[in-house]
Amino acid sequence: MSKESLNPLIIAQKQIKNACDLLGLEESVYELLKEPMRVLEISIPVQMDDGTVKVFKGYRSQHNDALGPTKGGIRFHPDVTLDEVKALSMWMTFKCGVVGLPYGGAKGGVVVNPKELSNDELQRLSRGYIRAIVSIIGPNKDIPAPDVNTNMQIMAWMVDEYNKIVGYNSPAVITGKPLIYGGSKGRTAATGYGVALMAREAVKRLQMDFKNCTSAVQGFGNVGSYTALNLHRLGAKIVAVSDVYGGIYNKDGIDVEKLVEHVNKTGTVCNFEGTTSITNEELLTMDVDILALAALENQITSAN
Repeated sequence: MSKESLNPLIIAQKQIKNACDLLGLEESVYELLKEPMRVLEISIPVQMDDGTVKVFKGYRSQHNDALGPTKGGIRFHPDVTLDEVKALSMWMTFKCGVVGLPYGGAKGGVVVNPKELSNDELQRLSRGYIRAIVSIIGPNKDIPAPDVNTNMQIMAWMVDEYNKIVGYNSPAVITGKPLIYGGSKGRTAATGYGVALMAREAVKRLQMDFKNCTSAVQGFGNVGSYTALNLHRLGAKIVAVSDVYGGIYNKDGIDVEKLVEHVNKTGTVCNFEGTTSITNEELLTMDVDILALAALENQITSAN
């Protein structure tokens, strides 16, 4: 598969074009939906702990607000691109529409490896991002949330910075906050739980026995860990898991709750007792009934 064909924006545009053609819609519908209505590209200067200043590139894309305020996460990752953020905002529009939520799609990102920042540097970056996009977000405009490498602590910093700028308390500007700061119960586990339920329903549709299914989970962050936990609790056998550092395998099944404890102690799934090491590529081509993709996009290609 060519590199260009893995461009997420091109993929999203092709999906929209195919849907418009299948529905017999006018060409103007595709023209309206093939690009976000608004994209902001920003530069965020951050004073590092050693006194130097580093400038980080960031983005916020708002695809369409026909149904209501735009909604979508903010990811911190070294591979963030403008095209990726635009595509993710487009997919958010359709995710909200499919389930009947009165929101449009948005997405944000900063080109950074947060693991290379101190806690103070991460806070300054998070607050700087909000200062740069404050004019286009708000409870009735655009509502950010956590995504890859962002969490409730980062959301709390962002809400606090927004409140300081506007001069009043506005907890509804961002979701995924800590409970004590106006967050919602169940928010942390919701995405992974939803993936597990969708897998269960797909298995039912295929007339398979869920309790006899094997599963491999790529990614063991917020989404991947809760996906694996809930697949395990629903009765599937988790035989393989991977993260950014590597993968593990056990044909007889992995105790996911103990794996979570291991990851909390070591920071990785690697070297978990009773498992053998595998590569991410081996996980993706493994013979399992359920392959749960909980990392970045473009994992399934013609190469695998």
